[in-house]
Amino acid sequence: MEEHENKEEDSTQDIIEEATSHKPQATSQPLITESTAEEIENEFETNEKNSEEKVEAALFIAGRFLNLQELIMLTDVNPIMLKEILHRLEKKYSTGVLRVIRRTNSYKMDIAEQYHYLINKLATGNAEFTKAEQETLAIIAYKQPIKQSVVIKIRGNKSYDHIKKFRQLGLVTAKQNGHTLDLSLSEEFYEYFNVHQKESNQQPTTNNQQPQPEVA
Repeated sequence: MEEHENKEEDSTQDIIEEATSHKPQATSQPLITESTAEEIENEFETNEKNSEEKVEAALFIAGRFLNLQELIMLTDVNPIMLKEILHRLEKKYSTGVLRVIRRTNSYKMDIAEQYHYLINKLATGNAEFTKAEQETLAIIAYKQPIKQSVVIKIRGNKSYDHIKKFRQLGLVTAKQNGHTLDLSLSEEFYEYFNVHQKESNQQPTTNNQQPQPEVA
């Protein structure tokens, strides 16, 4: 009888030991391993680089000032990251041929000032504007604001097409004035030709020639 009880105790002990042997051991390994952290960091850097390239491309392609809202809509970059990227791009393009120019909360990619003369040559060349168109635009620039009817009298009916082209390009604004239009240069004109307003309003003169009076 006693021997039987000893066998039962031994059997029970074996069952307990077998059960405890399969108990999961506590682990001290971190939830995020070093390799996982590295992967997350690499993915973040890749996303940030892609975002920077999108902002850079948007500025390059636009060719004009873009405000923060426009950049967010074009690139889908969140505002905080966008400001950091723009700050980096300003530093990146602080030297060399290209520049990132900031005006209040708007940004534009442009060439360095010492190369602006190349833009003016290209923009006023035959590929962009004909000589006749250049002369019509010059009259508007020198006489602004000027009535469209006056420009037509000076330049002829062909200037209707010139003015239409300038307005489509956003270089000239038109305001209704009776049966005609008052024509003036737009902000885009100054950005397009990289000139200041004072420069565009100066009338060319020779040594013995005075500026002509405003045409009524």
